[in-house]
Amino acid sequence: MASRKTSQRSQPDGDKYSVLLPTYNERENLPLIVWLLVKYFGESGYKYEIIVIDDGSPDGTLEVAEQLQQIYGEDKILLRPRAKKLGLGTAYIHGIKHATGNFIIIMDADLSHHPKFIPEFIEKQKEGNYDLVSGTRYRGNGGVYGWDLRRKIISRGANFVTQVLLRPGASDLTGSFRLYKKEVLESLVEQCVSKGYVFQMEMIVRARQLNFTIGEVPISFVDRVYGESKLGGNEIVSFLKGLLTLFATT
Repeated sequence: MASRKTSQRSQPDGDKYSVLLPTYNERENLPLIVWLLVKYFGESGYKYEIIVIDDGSPDGTLEVAEQLQQIYGEDKILLRPRAKKLGLGTAYIHGIKHATGNFIIIMDADLSHHPKFIPEFIEKQKEGNYDLVSGTRYRGNGGVYGWDLRRKIISRGANFVTQVLLRPGASDLTGSFRLYKKEVLESLVEQCVSKGYVFQMEMIVRARQLNFTIGEVPISFVDRVYGESKLGGNEIVSFLKGLLTLFATT
């Protein structure tokens, strides 16, 4: 992959990390994911903020987020809710507008992504001044836990087909645990046209097109503890359509 440095590396004590947490019906998971984020950022000493973007959850997720804001403070927990479910891509666009960090971390709020990996993401980014660092389930000691055979086959198959067709320069395209330089994420979001699960894949493909540098950190992905998975037949069909569209247009 061609190398392109978008900016000079900031001094470590000047860096700030904005975590974007899109939520929909995550009232059981949100307190624990926030507690873990506070714990690992506190231990590592990095400056941070957590931006909760709730899309009108009917289960009271926003009310739980308001209680967490009272516990941890408005400077650490920012609430930027929306009236209804509008899609992952638009949630990130909404969150970026309110982010004050020069780095942005995107991750799931359902405990699939453990915050313990975030310090590794940060160190990896600093090590090579990467434009983005992506968590990978398919390299090193990365892996998936809690999925049945069907889910594993779908995920592995989707990743394999995507690698063959798009040659993205990254081992895990469908994951959604990543760290971006803020200006890099802004430029990628402007380029992306996909929504839903295809959005994550397109972000990596566009990054390759724009010669942004990509680092990878092996992660353990654990299936959600509470609530129902949002992956169904419609999402799989949408993924395949999106893959073919990207193959034809990139």
